[in-house]
Amino acid sequence: METMRGMKRTHRCGELTVADTGKEVVLMGWVQRRRDLGALVFITLRDRSGIMQVVFNSETNPELHEKALQVRSEYVLAVRGTLALRSPEAVNPNMPTGELEVIATELRILNKSETPPFHIEEDVHASEALRLKYRYLDLRRPNLQKNLMLRHRVAKIARDYFDENGFYEIETPVLGRSTPEGARDYLVPSRVHPGKFYALPQSPQLFKQLLMVAGYDRYMQITKCFRDEDLRADRQPEFTQIDLEMSFVDVDDVIKVNEGFINRLFKELLDIDIPMPFKRLSFREAMTRYGSDKPDTRFGMELIDLSDIVVNSGFKVFSDAIANGGSVRALNAKGGGSFSRKEIDALAEVVKTYKAKGLAWIVVEEGGLRSPIAKFMSEEETNRILERTKAEKGDLLLFVADKDEIVCDSLGHLRLHLGEKLNLIDKNRYDVLWVTDFPLLEWDEEEQRWVAKHHPFTSPMDEDIEYLDTDPARVRAKAYDIIINGYEVGGGSIRIHNQELQKKMFNVIGFTDEQAKERFGFLLEAFKYGTPPHGGLAFGLDRLVMLLAKTDNIRDVIAFPKVQTAADLMTNAPDYVDDKQLEELYIKTVAKSE
Repeated sequence: METMRGMKRTHRCGELTVADTGKEVVLMGWVQRRRDLGALVFITLRDRSGIMQVVFNSETNPELHEKALQVRSEYVLAVRGTLALRSPEAVNPNMPTGELEVIATELRILNKSETPPFHIEEDVHASEALRLKYRYLDLRRPNLQKNLMLRHRVAKIARDYFDENGFYEIETPVLGRSTPEGARDYLVPSRVHPGKFYALPQSPQLFKQLLMVAGYDRYMQITKCFRDEDLRADRQPEFTQIDLEMSFVDVDDVIKVNEGFINRLFKELLDIDIPMPFKRLSFREAMTRYGSDKPDTRFGMELIDLSDIVVNSGFKVFSDAIANGGSVRALNAKGGGSFSRKEIDALAEVVKTYKAKGLAWIVVEEGGLRSPIAKFMSEEETNRILERTKAEKGDLLLFVADKDEIVCDSLGHLRLHLGEKLNLIDKNRYDVLWVTDFPLLEWDEEEQRWVAKHHPFTSPMDEDIEYLDTDPARVRAKAYDIIINGYEVGGGSIRIHNQELQKKMFNVIGFTDEQAKERFGFLLEAFKYGTPPHGGLAFGLDRLVMLLAKTDNIRDVIAFPKVQTAADLMTNAPDYVDDKQLEELYIKTVAKSE
């Protein structure tokens, strides 16, 4: 292989413009493509900035032309030459540098390459598993490079914006103690403390609150978090947060500063103005209208409550659900009357995934109604249903009857399914809103106790504190989530800063004073020494970049992601370790070899 000695790169491939015509340039990069046209060899050279065509002419430089014939895809080259305008008929309008080419005078092959397992191009057809195994090759593709450049810009804007607004970036520990905050911890055994474990942070929650106790007033950090939970397309075992905390604030203060950040992001990165203040929905309104606490408001098709109409219906599925304290709600899938029976049955399978027992339906046709349930209902009931749902010829009405929670959840997911199926969603639109006034607590059927809806440090609404003992379900939290296009991209709350109220919260969720002291004693101790009112928020950086990059796969915006089994296909992590390492950590494993 040749070296770069005596050659220094002058430009990146995609940064040259017509104004540079006539300059001698030195480019370095990878071979995207080589074309042999006999007397002429054309090589497309690629680096992170883009591509440039390089020309080798056998008539003017036969030796160099011969050397260019040795080049293959993904070889690493250094090229010296003169930047020239292409002839008019050779201009490529689909290429940013399509008017230009470099007439080569020197070529060095810095490194060869074997044939890659897939083509390094934007729309590659290789499976994701293969691409993740060779992630260092996958990351050469222009679209992934653009995503990671976008991620860099998001982090840069975050640091600049929050610095301008008085936040200090302060690092918090990665090795800490295990504290039950929701998900399962990743544990790290300690060699010097036999039998004891550190836990990787699920979030910096307790440390950032302690920084408020310490008087730093405004904190931010771009930080790694770890949760050992089941994965899905937009979730990873390790993820990155833009983490914030502020002292002497209420809900509106936290919301205002973060609206400014989102507005700045969209303006600088996409040239989109997100009007402020953002729309707000209460948790109850979001659930009853959209069936979700992270509603996608880019399309309508809201849930319609029909409980009062069918309370005494002859269709017992409806009336019995209401008698048992539940409800009956519907969606009007405009134009869905054209669905086949097979397609409607498939919709029923969607709601069953979310615990609904079934899906009733009515198709509005020219001559009346087509439905397996219409015969059980009075004419007055059906007329009132058609009126409330604003049903017209060609519409499909879909009903679920059950407990409120199941009805809203199942219809909310069905709504999203239909939004895609009926092409109701404008993919170029961004809807941003806040969901507020969450319940502070929710009942865990498995553990038969109340658990925190967000985390146990969230403050209840002042006017609801009196119900903590008598009616916990009624207590609302000073909590807020920011939603973009149906994704929760951030969430936070005003925190409890009073030691007695924090103890009360621990008691309500089933901790004795001794258990609370054992697990969170350092926080309760800190609260004795003058804790300011404080609150904050954390953005999911990965998910935020995913939305800005217009992809629905979070792995597209993370350099080295893991798959749904939490495995890294490139490094084969996790893997077994030597017995000696386990002995040093006083660990004996009973796992069987795979």
